[in-house]
Amino acid sequence: MHVAYRSRAMERGRLPLWPSYFLKPPNTLAADGDPVLRPPGCELLAFEGEVALVIGTRATRVSPADAWGHVRWVTAANDFGVYDLRYADNGSNLRSKGIDGYTPLGPGMLDAQAIDPERIRVRTWVNGGLAQEGVSGEDLLFSFADIVADVSRLTTLEPGDVILTGTPTGSTVVRPGDLVEVEVTAAPLGAAQDADWLSTGRLRSPVEDADYELSPPGAMPNPDDAQREAAYGASGAPGPTDSPADLLRAVAKVSTATLASQLRKRGFNSVTLDRLHTTKPGAKMAGFARTLRFVPFREDLFAQYGGTLPGGGLNAQKRAIEQVRPGEILVIEARGDPTAGTVGDILALRAQVRGAAGIVTDGAIRDSQPLHAMDLPVYYGATHPAVLGRRHVPWEVNTTIACAGVTVTPGDIIVGDGDGVIVIPAHLAMEVAQDAVEQELQEEFAAAMVAKGESVDGLYPLSKKWQVAYESWLAARDEP
Repeated sequence: MHVAYRSRAMERGRLPLWPSYFLKPPNTLAADGDPVLRPPGCELLAFEGEVALVIGTRATRVSPADAWGHVRWVTAANDFGVYDLRYADNGSNLRSKGIDGYTPLGPGMLDAQAIDPERIRVRTWVNGGLAQEGVSGEDLLFSFADIVADVSRLTTLEPGDVILTGTPTGSTVVRPGDLVEVEVTAAPLGAAQDADWLSTGRLRSPVEDADYELSPPGAMPNPDDAQREAAYGASGAPGPTDSPADLLRAVAKVSTATLASQLRKRGFNSVTLDRLHTTKPGAKMAGFARTLRFVPFREDLFAQYGGTLPGGGLNAQKRAIEQVRPGEILVIEARGDPTAGTVGDILALRAQVRGAAGIVTDGAIRDSQPLHAMDLPVYYGATHPAVLGRRHVPWEVNTTIACAGVTVTPGDIIVGDGDGVIVIPAHLAMEVAQDAVEQELQEEFAAAMVAKGESVDGLYPLSKKWQVAYESWLAARDEP
C-alpha cells in the first residue's frame, strides 16, 4: 500500500487534497541484499526510498489520535517500479510495481511506540551518493497517523499489513550494476540530539538484469518519451526538478507588487487578498497554504463541532493548528466577519512553534498586542476581543476556501509583505518568480535613469530604445 508524499507531489507544482493509494502484492516483498531484476526490454527502472509502517493491532475506522497506537514497527522500504510498463495499467500499477522482489524491506525494525513519529528520517543512496532525504514532521503532507486513520475508514488493517508512506524528491532511474540503499532513522521519545537517533541499518538492493524472457500475450515494454518524463522528471532526462524549498526561495526574492503584475500578464486578476492588515509590515512571508473554514454560528452546530468535542477531540480550528507543517501558512475563511476573533496568541504561538510561515485570516484576531510581538507574520481583517463562538463554527480543514475574496486551495503558494497578500498557483510559481526578478531589475534600472533626469517614456516599461543601455547597466552591476 502506498500514499502520496509531500515532496514528490509538489515537485511538479501539484499538491493533493488527500492521500492516494495503490496495492502491492505479497510477491513483491524482498530482503536486504536481494537483487532487484530489471525485466527484458525495460530501461526505466526507478527506485523510491520510503518509510514503511507495519501494523501491530487490527485497525477499523480509527481516529487520527488513536491511529499511531496501531503501528508496531517502522522500517525502511524501497518501492521499485518499471515505467516502461506503467502505461498498460496506470493507476493500479500492477505491471510496473507488482513484479517479484520489488518491495525490499528491512533490515532492522524500530519499535514504533518508542520513537517520535514527527522525527523519522528516510535517506536513499545510489552507488554511495545521497539521492533522497526527508523528515516526517517537515516533508510529509499527511502525518503517519492521518494516513493510518484514512486507510482504516474503509479498509480494515490487520497485524502484519505494511503501509509505504511515499518518497522524497530525488527518485530517478537506475541500471544493472547500481546499488541502491535506504536507511530509516528515528528519534527516541524525548531524545534531543540527532546522535541519539535509532537506525534500521541500510537496506541494500543491487540492480541486475533479469534472465527470463518477456513475450506476448500481454503488454510489452514501451519506454516512450512520456514514460521517460515520468521516470526522470519534467525535463524527460535525468536531473533535479524544482523542490518546495526552491519555489519558496524564488517567490520570496520579489515583492507582492511585482508578483501581482506578472500574474496579471498571465490573466490572473483575482489573486490579491484585499483589506488585510499585518502584524509584521517589514517582514516577507512565503509558504504553502493549509486551509481552515469557519461557517456562521448556529447553536446546535457549535455544540457539536465548535467546542471541546466528546472524548477530548479537537475541533477543526485546533486540528488545523496541530496539522500545520514547516513552510506552510494557515489561511482562514471567516467570511470577512470583523466581530469575533478567529485566532489568538496561544494558537498562533503553537503554529509558530510548529514551524508555520504565517497565518492569514479575513476575520478578526484577538490578543493583538502579543500577536504583534511574535516573530510569526499574521495578516488579518480586524481586531476584536470576542471568542470565535460569538460568530463562527470551526468546520473544515484543508479544503478549498474563499479568503478575503480569493479562492485558495491547499498547496497554493501564499506570499505576503507590506503591500499585502497574494496567491500563486504552485505550478506557475517558478516561472512567475523568475520573470518577476527580471521585472524588478528593469525597474531598478528605470529608477536609476529617472533619478538622472530621464523621462519615463520608453523607459518604464522598458522599450527597445533602452535595451542596449540596460544590458550595459546589468553587466556593470554584475562585475565583482
